[in-house]
Amino acid sequence: MNRRYAGWVAGAAAAVLVAAGAVTYAVAEDSGGPGTRTPGAESADAGFARDMSVHHQQAVEMSYIVRDRTKNEEVRRLAYDIAQTQANQRGMMLGWLDLWGLPKVSADPPMTWMGMRGMPSAGDGALMPGMATDTELDRLRSLSGKPAEILYLQLMTAHHQGGVHMAEGCAAKCTVDVEKRLAQGMVDAQRSEIELMAGMLKERGARPRP
Repeated sequence: MNRRYAGWVAGAAAAVLVAAGAVTYAVAEDSGGPGTRTPGAESADAGFARDMSVHHQQAVEMSYIVRDRTKNEEVRRLAYDIAQTQANQRGMMLGWLDLWGLPKVSADPPMTWMGMRGMPSAGDGALMPGMATDTELDRLRSLSGKPAEILYLQLMTAHHQGGVHMAEGCAAKCTVDVEKRLAQGMVDAQRSEIELMAGMLKERGARPRP
């Protein structure tokens, strides 16, 4: 394991600790312990859980696509770690919505909870900042080897940048402490991964998209 990837693993381990705290909170909510509170359907807590679950699902999809399109172990390892981390976090957020008795979808446009009700969509399947379009996903599926690695790293960098923006919004606006901590953990981990991917792109003679 090289030093750069080892450093990222250390950051990922911190995110796992955040996730463990989230599970503890879910158990407390389920038991109806003292001091628990349920956010409303229009709250930042619910909006973040809904929107980030959708955002995470695309990251999982992209990661599994590239894992099957390259034999490079560093890229495959990164893709696997992103897929597992974000699938687990998505499960927790959807679980919270269940525990709160709140819907997993909303009639409001994405990002309304951040005060971005009028935000135009990029279209073509890109519902929120950083999300890849359906056309970009189809192109990723059509590539293999180094071209697939480069496109994945570029798309995931943009995806993480959008995710960081959303997670910062929850860290500022959400009221449930464990969700705020999870959001801040996402910010820290995804910033670390953005730095890692910038180095991986440089090694391949490429750079993040402007």
